[in-house]
Amino acid sequence: MIDYYQPDMGSSPDNPFARDAEGNLVRRSFWLDMGDRSLILSMTQGIGANLTNEQKRAHLEDIGRISLVEQICVQEIIPPDS
Repeated sequence: MIDYYQPDMGSSPDNPFARDAEGNLVRRSFWLDMGDRSLILSMTQGIGANLTNEQKRAHLEDIGRISLVEQICVQEIIPPDS
């Protein structure tokens, strides 16, 4: 199964990342109505900022915005060997 972010529905029942029992995004229109710039800001500085890169990537793929992965997912910098 894909590693989607699973919000705590008890403390935040209206979370836009909510999924049903089959793993389908409940508030899909929330994301689909958002422009690219708004989505980038939401995922980097807003409600999606604390998600892992894998969770962000899975979410973007699910909503058909995989083209934004490079702008949203933090690139891991590996220092050169000394």
